[in-house]
Amino acid sequence: MSSLPEQLEQHDLLSLPKVMSGHAFYSSDGYLVDLLGERWTLSKDIHISIAALSEIFPGDDQDLRKVLEFYAKLRSASHTKNITERLFHYVRNLQGNELFSPESIISYRSSLERSREWYVGLVRVLIKQWDRLGYPGIPSETLALLDELVLKGNERGWAVQSMCPDDGPLTDIEMQGLLEATINAFVAARLRLENTCLVMLLAMTGRRPVQIAALKIKDLISDSSGKYWINFPRAKQRGMPWRSSFNKFAIIEDLWLLLQQQVSHVRSLFAEALGVDILPSDFDGNLPLFPNMRKLQPGADVHELLSSDKLHIRSQNIYGRIKRVAELVGVVSERTGHPMQLNPNRFRYTLGTNIAREGGGVFVIAEALDHSNTQNAGVYVKNIPDIVKRIDKAVALQLAPIAQAFQGVLISSEREARRGNDPSSRISNGRANVGSCGSYGFCSAHAPIACYTCAHFQPWIDGAHEEVLDRLIEDRDRVAEQTEDLKIAAANDRLILAVGDVIQRCKIAKEEMANG
Repeated sequence: MSSLPEQLEQHDLLSLPKVMSGHAFYSSDGYLVDLLGERWTLSKDIHISIAALSEIFPGDDQDLRKVLEFYAKLRSASHTKNITERLFHYVRNLQGNELFSPESIISYRSSLERSREWYVGLVRVLIKQWDRLGYPGIPSETLALLDELVLKGNERGWAVQSMCPDDGPLTDIEMQGLLEATINAFVAARLRLENTCLVMLLAMTGRRPVQIAALKIKDLISDSSGKYWINFPRAKQRGMPWRSSFNKFAIIEDLWLLLQQQVSHVRSLFAEALGVDILPSDFDGNLPLFPNMRKLQPGADVHELLSSDKLHIRSQNIYGRIKRVAELVGVVSERTGHPMQLNPNRFRYTLGTNIAREGGGVFVIAEALDHSNTQNAGVYVKNIPDIVKRIDKAVALQLAPIAQAFQGVLISSEREARRGNDPSSRISNGRANVGSCGSYGFCSAHAPIACYTCAHFQPWIDGAHEEVLDRLIEDRDRVAEQTEDLKIAAANDRLILAVGDVIQRCKIAKEEMANG
């Protein structure tokens, strides 16, 4: 935690009189806050409408603000927001009882559903701190009651353990479909580079949005042997200043190369904004990997801004972007038959769940997810249903239309193909041709296996697609028998569904032709 003089070096010295008079303070993230203001900005992501709480608070407003100041100065912005929201909820539900009386606590608890009993727990924390700070208004009977209360904690891991199709971990088929759709949308210039990087980072690292938002260019590390890492700032470290603790995470070359494109883009943005051809050397590494350029106003002290979080994208903004990416690519879940709902947490749940399925214990999961302890890692290793099922031909044909894994266009014959006059465009299953490739570019993918999930594939109605499906299912059963690991055997499940989708479409097309 930086001292007051150190903080003042990063802020306008005109604020000194207000700070010294006690009418303002610095939040734990170094933001200057007006104690008597209507709205407290505690970090780039967290704002508290203190006026809304003050308006309904039946006690001393000055005491209220001083207690919340304690949290804002010494605890994280998110924790302060949680405390404030729970206090607001408690006050709004007093129902005529006296503030902080035993009756009010008992009544509030009884008004809550069992799953929300933890709300009382946060109110208890605040009341006890209120008393420790020496502010009046807490009856001794209330303190005695709070010591005796046994409360149900915040239910952790429900989305993980229930494998919720809207909020829980993604299946392998869903993840494969999302990554393919994201890359295809980026290549087709329908998806911005920055949003593509965000999706791939979340999917491959499982890190929290606050950690990704805090990244700077210098956090991307490589060595001469061709290994790559991201030095992620840690999150949820109580009492630790922003970007004061880090953990390295190894990444693959494909992600590294994608992020290097983002680095070049960011450098160009700042060079243009600052009106220079070459950025100062002390600027370069400190540039945010995902910047908020609106905060870079003319005449601003860039050195000061780069030493703070002000030029970094807001964590909440990442949630919004991921939701919009999901809407844009529209990948359909084979579990629901509808486009997937997506948020950053689902990638994190997926990583933890996959590690648990591969036999990783709580310590391995905690390390992979950058937890400080194993308290929250346990949800991944207990009562996790195995969503990787055996798929036979009947199941594949049934699920195929729901998953919509096939991305190409069905054609009646080679004559309709985009490259119908080019014999090299024919795709064979090893015995007979099954369709045509509509791409004019070089492709090193293994045909016909990779073709069925490719947007350039043009399968023929009379193609021998069932032979492809039969072989894929035979290979799946063989791998499952040899390895006794359904997860390994399920590597081609999305492809199996894509072939099944083509078979179903061919059947419908033939029936229409016969009836036409």
